[in-house]
This record gives sequence, C-alpha cells and structure tokens, in this order.
Amino acid sequence: MSRPWFDPRVPQADRCVLRPLLDRHAAQTPDKVFARFADGSEWTYRQTQAIVRRTAIGLAALGVRQGDNVLSWLPNGPDAIRIWFGLNYLGAVYVPVNLAYRGGVLAHVVANSDARLIVAHADLVGRLAEIDRAALATAVVLNGVAPAIPGLDMQARDVLEPADGELPPLAREIAPWEMQSIIYTSGTTGPSKGVMSSYLQLYTMGTESFPSLGTDDRFMVNLPLFHVGGTAGVYAMLALGGSIAVVEAFDTASFWRVVTETGTTACVLLGVMATFLVKQSASPQDRSHPLTAAIMVPLCEDATAFSARFGCDVYTVFNMTEVSTPLRSEKNPSPLATCGRPRPGVDARIVDQNDCEVARGSVGELIVRTDRPWAMNHGYYRNPEATAKAWRNGWFHTGDAFRVGEDGQYFFVDRMKDAIRRRGENISSFEVETEICAHPAVREAAAVAVPSEYAEEEVLAAISLIEGASLDPAELIAFLMPRMAHFMVPRYVRIVPDLPKTPTQKVQKHLLRSEGITADTWDREKAGIRLKRQRLPA
Repeated sequence: MSRPWFDPRVPQADRCVLRPLLDRHAAQTPDKVFARFADGSEWTYRQTQAIVRRTAIGLAALGVRQGDNVLSWLPNGPDAIRIWFGLNYLGAVYVPVNLAYRGGVLAHVVANSDARLIVAHADLVGRLAEIDRAALATAVVLNGVAPAIPGLDMQARDVLEPADGELPPLAREIAPWEMQSIIYTSGTTGPSKGVMSSYLQLYTMGTESFPSLGTDDRFMVNLPLFHVGGTAGVYAMLALGGSIAVVEAFDTASFWRVVTETGTTACVLLGVMATFLVKQSASPQDRSHPLTAAIMVPLCEDATAFSARFGCDVYTVFNMTEVSTPLRSEKNPSPLATCGRPRPGVDARIVDQNDCEVARGSVGELIVRTDRPWAMNHGYYRNPEATAKAWRNGWFHTGDAFRVGEDGQYFFVDRMKDAIRRRGENISSFEVETEICAHPAVREAAAVAVPSEYAEEEVLAAISLIEGASLDPAELIAFLMPRMAHFMVPRYVRIVPDLPKTPTQKVQKHLLRSEGITADTWDREKAGIRLKRQRLPA
C-alpha cells in the first residue's frame, strides 16, 4: 500500500492502522494464532479478520459510520476484542467504559462521549436505567437478556452476527492520525477525561513499550481493555504479527498456571502485582513456565527477587493514557524507582510551575514531546480547558513530579497532587509507600496527607497485609525508622482489608484522604513514639 505522505516518521497505514494491518496479516500469515482466550479457544489471523468483518457489517447495519463514537462496556474476552476491532474496521471510534462505573460517573461518560450506540454486557445494562442517557438511543446486549429500559432500543447479540451482508465503502482511507479511541482516565480526583488517541499514538505506545518483543511472542492481556495497559499490549502484538492471551483480570493464585497454559512469554505487572507474586510460597511452577519478560510498573524492591526467583527479565517504563511510553529502561534496571531514560524520538524536561527547567537532581514536573507527529494524545474530548492546561508551550504536562539523576535516569517522585507537606518538608508518598511495602507482612500501602493540629499536614499510612499475617503498628514504625527520614515516618497507621481502588488498580487516595483519621486509626504520638531531628554538634 502506497502512502500519500512523505514523512518517514509516519509508517504506512498497513503497519499502524487496524483495518489494513489486520488485512495484511490475514493475507500473509492466515493460520497463525492471534488470540487465545480464557476458555481455551483461539483465533487465527484469518479467523480474526472474518469475525471482525462480520461484526463490522452488523455495526454498520445499526447505523455506525466512519468517525462515529460507540461505547463498549464489556469485560476482557472475545466480545471486547471483536467490538473494538469491528468499530475500527469501519473507521469508527472505540470508546470503552470502565466496568465499575455507575450513577453520575457513568452519566458523565455517556454524555461526554456523544455516543448513540452502546454494546454492553447484560449484567451492566440495568445501570443505564438510573441515569440521564443524553444522546444514547440503542443498546446491543451481550451475554444474556437485560430488562427493558424505556426510551432505549434494546438489541440482542445476533444483530452483530449477520449471516450475510456487505461492508459499506469507506468515505476515505483511514489515516494514521485519525481518532481510534477515546479512553477515559480513572477519574480518581474528578470527572473522567476522555483522552483522544490516534491509531499512530496507540501503535507508537505499543511498539515502544515492548521493544524486545517479536512475532514469536505471546503477550498476556490481564489489564482491562478500557485501560491503555490492556489496549497497548493488544495493539503491539497486532503490529508485530505476534499473539495475545486474553484473560479477564490478574489473579495471584492462578497467574503461573495461566502463563503456562496460554504459552505467555511477556506481560505487564502493574502496581503491587509483582509483590503479590514474590510473597507467595515457593512452588515448582516458579521456573517451569514460558514467561521471559515482564514490564514492572513501578520498579519496586521486589524486582531483583522476582527476576532471580522466576527466571525472567524485568523492564520498567513510564507511561500514561495521554502519551506513548516516553521513558523506558534497559533489561533488569537499577536502582529502585528508576523509570529509565527518554526513548529515541522523545524530548523530556523537568520544570517548575513556570515551565522553567529545574537544576539536575531537583524535583519538578515532567513535560514531554515527541518527534513523531500524532504519537501522543490530541486533547481531551469536549474539554478544551483541560486540553489547553495540559498542552502548554508546546509540551504535554504529565502532572507527575520527577527528578533526574547524575547518570540521566529519570525517577518518579509522586503525583503532583499527592505530595505531602509536613513541617516545612516535602514528602513523596511514593517513597513512603515503597519503604512500607518492604516489610514482609505488608501486601500494599498508600500514604496520604491528613490535617495536623499544628500546621500543614501529617502522614497517614493505610496498609493491607498478606494473607494470614498480623502486624503491630509500633513494629512497623520501628521497621521504618532506620529506613527513612524522621519527618517521613507516618504518624498514623490504619490497617484495612483492601485499599480502595479503581478497576485499573489505581489506589483512590482521595477516598482515604476524605475519610481521614478514623476510629480504627493508630496514632504513634498517642502511643508515646515521637520522632525528632537528630541534633549534631557544631
């Protein structure tokens, strides 16, 4: 396929745009497996193309046209893949919805998306009856029968499985810079923002996140397909002509069995997933599996232990829905908390509130830009204010605090909004959490600011424990005292069964902050443990 553009930074459409890319693989490697699912079923590239084309014909019969936004509200599995691919095959825009959304958050996404059609799981559809549905007029219900909702045309799954019919002609060739998806951010602190992403952005994100992978690799998709952690892996393997293993979600107990059964060679371990696996009891499966590479985000204290115990290489990256993996590491990186260095084609700076670069080693906001056009988001859908705030002075502002080491490695410090200010000192919640999670009884932790009776803020640590463990808060403080500055050691400790999270496993710190000091919160100062700065002789 020839391209009508001459910029060598932009690949041909059959290398990065879903429809011609899938058609090329179906023609060149028709019998190669592209997807394996949790039930053991598999799709070859030829079968994937046929399923996607049939789905696209059904969507077109429902009125979906090139450029339309369509909501997909489905768990990981064959339906989620075919709806996503079927929409893009028509040149329509894939708009996945977080499975946990309901009420006002769901109403915001439905209204903001401008969608007239949703394809949804039967168990979720009932939530639509409780909200203002804006322009939404039709729901295709999969995996069961949902009760009727007045004013909403309910269609069964067979409308997306037509026995015959033809694809409508494209109004124009689908170009790499056209919008492929709108993915809504987690909305942990406010209304979710719809990130507008081109085919070229997702292609760049996927291929740059996993540069060590090739056509023979199989990537486990255990993060949801309404999250870039899931979609980027799928698209990377489609671009490479490799394969994917689609599972509904990460599960510690079954992880290694699923890796072996599916032939998975690579995966992403987000948040505390790696810690959960390392803290499991030793098993014969620790080395009898095909996994060779894991991207660990963030790079935690368990990275070295994970690599040594399970015999696979570890990488780390910095990424977010809006960008395309601007930072990445070499194999088995160090030290702890590094995000690597800017990849080729990326400019990165650490700046103050005026976009002036800070001194090396100082903390500031990470801002980035790419050499390849359309390799990052092109704004927030129907939110020009947020777009203008993020895209200032020609750079995308990540909202994350970073510092750069003497060797040029970038280190994540905190979300700008999560930094804690205590008695004149700035505290990284990330660094506090890292040290807490080093305790063998701790499964995961979140450090947040709570009001102080003196001035500024105090540190509250909410923690959950590994199964069967117990922990005296005073023992935790004794563990932390030699590991961190005195002003970082939490005053308050709250032990909870689980931390509140979004379905993409991001801790909802705003909930912990709003709950504050609860009746079950332990106070080290009331327990008589007061920490002060060490006084040194002159």
